[in-house]
Amino acid sequence: MSRQGRVMFSRMDEVVFGQPAAGAVAELAGRRGAERVLVMASATLDRETGCVAGIREALGPRFAAQYQGMPAHSPRAAVLEATAAARRVDADLIVTIGGGSITDAAKAVQLCLANGIDSVEAMDRLRPGGAALVAPRVRQIAVPTTLSAGEFSAVSGVTDERSRVKELFRHPDIIPAAVVLDPAMTLATPEWLFLSTGIRAVDHCVEGICAAEAHPYTDAQALRGLGLLASGLERVKRDPGDLDARLDCQLGSWLSMGPLAAGVPMGASHGIGYVLGAAFDIPHGHTSCIMLPAVMRWNWGANAARQEMVATAMGQPGGDAAALLDELIAALGMPRSLAAVGIGRDDFARIAGAAMATPWVPRNPRPIAGPEQVLEILELAA
Repeated sequence: MSRQGRVMFSRMDEVVFGQPAAGAVAELAGRRGAERVLVMASATLDRETGCVAGIREALGPRFAAQYQGMPAHSPRAAVLEATAAARRVDADLIVTIGGGSITDAAKAVQLCLANGIDSVEAMDRLRPGGAALVAPRVRQIAVPTTLSAGEFSAVSGVTDERSRVKELFRHPDIIPAAVVLDPAMTLATPEWLFLSTGIRAVDHCVEGICAAEAHPYTDAQALRGLGLLASGLERVKRDPGDLDARLDCQLGSWLSMGPLAAGVPMGASHGIGYVLGAAFDIPHGHTSCIMLPAVMRWNWGANAARQEMVATAMGQPGGDAAALLDELIAALGMPRSLAAVGIGRDDFARIAGAAMATPWVPRNPRPIAGPEQVLEILELAA
């Protein structure tokens, strides 16, 4: 046989889209028999809109407590605070309302609850290669307000404040049991955050399409997702109140996770982005805006045919994929260089060394043997 592969399906039960979130969450919680729901929500969303209150009210007596205030990049200490909140009410379901940091934190909370984790040091036990983990019993329903799409993976990114390194905790049961995609829930999301996380989802699509291990099953999802995102993001930029465009972005974000969910690796844009996020506190949407075109240029000789597929999906057959991506990012008003976020060449050696330790840089479609090649990419993004 000329091609071989394996696709593993996740343990997510369902995705509800295009329905009001409050009613959908209440129905899902009821069907799961939940009696003590911990809501983890964006403090800003709760303060400035009625979205979170609407979900609390819809849950009625099932609502037990709320945790809010999760910082960016899900630091360990905050994850433990949320875990303690869940323990105090003996939560039997977690509902998250917000972006990727809240979503990832709740995944880690599930592991902490199941494995008796109660200190920053004890979280070391959750690292890959450690002791076998007890499967979570408390599951999650996610209502995302950004497009980072972490709700569709069984991986939790948590930052160890001691080293300022973002670690990945994994277990098949930490993927949310259900996701609710309601475009109205994104209306209060700051424009820069919605659009930049949309480019993060574009990054998922593009690196999935361009991976050496790409295959038809994931191509179908990533190519369609890229088309929805490229069109939808531009339409939202023109008219922030366009709910159809926002839903297209949400659906594209969902499809963007097809490659990762099926085991297709990401590449250097994601790997370098992890370092920029954890060590320099750059939002992950912005890391993709900065790094993806540079990585595409550096990879061209290794996957030109795949990059042509990216250009076609963006509506420009025969176009230069890196240039098209850069044009889209510019049209959205996003940062397009490391200098634009305050990172100079004095930082490059540190970034390059740390990037080699991420899971994705070694899987880049054009092989990266050491920090010297990462430095070449950073120069393209300078």
